[in-house]
Amino acid sequence: MPLGIGILVFIIDQLVKHLVVSTMHLGQSLPVIKGIFHITYVLNPGAAFGMLEHQRWFFILVALAAVLLGAAFYKKLQQESFLMRSGAGLLLGGAVGNLADRIQSGLVVDFLDFRIWPVFNIADIAICAGAGILIFDIWQRRNEDDICS
Repeated sequence: MPLGIGILVFIIDQLVKHLVVSTMHLGQSLPVIKGIFHITYVLNPGAAFGMLEHQRWFFILVALAAVLLGAAFYKKLQQESFLMRSGAGLLLGGAVGNLADRIQSGLVVDFLDFRIWPVFNIADIAICAGAGILIFDIWQRRNEDDICS
């Protein structure tokens, strides 16, 4: 299941990014809800919020390490909870989506613009949601272990 979630996230992320790149000009912004939510085509040379700009190889290596860790623990992951498998799939799918951009051009295509937050993409959502789900699942298990002991 994590592999299926990861593949689905990757495909959706890349399809939407392709749509944005092929139909918009860099910097163009289309209001969906004027002043609140726009589709804005930007290229991000860094990580979240533009941190560590132009560290292409660092991000490529980190994403590849995440993929290799996911592959190494794939069999063990199949025995984990639904939340753990889902979180891992989201995290890996998002990491591979942004990895594809970095390998291709060194820049990540971002387009979701809520005007009060830096512009981001579907892969970013998957990474954050996946990490949050993993943290929640680990926290929940820890609390269950504390209750049972």
